[in-house]
Amino acid sequence: MNTLSYKTVSANSQTVNKEWLLVDADGQTLGRLASKVAKLLRGKHKPDFTPHVDSGDNVVIINAEKIQLSGNKWQDKTYIRHTGYPGGQRSVTANQLLEKHPHRLIENAVRGMLPKNRLGRALFRNLYVYEGAAHNQEAQKPTLFNLNDMK
Repeated sequence: MNTLSYKTVSANSQTVNKEWLLVDADGQTLGRLASKVAKLLRGKHKPDFTPHVDSGDNVVIINAEKIQLSGNKWQDKTYIRHTGYPGGQRSVTANQLLEKHPHRLIENAVRGMLPKNRLGRALFRNLYVYEGAAHNQEAQKPTLFNLNDMK
């Protein structure tokens, strides 16, 4: 008799196959790019996705300074942080953040779409964002990934 197994296979850190993906942010909309990258980091595009395991890929994003926002978000969208001192709340618009630190626009958007726990912090460490076309992950040989093919 043919023995079929209907047991669900749960991935773990030894059985996960992690890849390096290269994503070009040139002309991409910030929110749409961030949601797709968060899906790649989480591993939801893989058939062996397990919610409590880091089964996602390592993602390298280049050309962070060429990201797009729709409408008046360049002036209206504000990023608020606190220094830790009394009266230390600081705010900066998306346009000001793009001029000083373009990579933080993408990092903040992707971080907001990951789980708010230990797993989310571990997944965020698999993201590398660079301004310009040069990056430091040539040794890992990342494969170019087209986000337009993804749902």
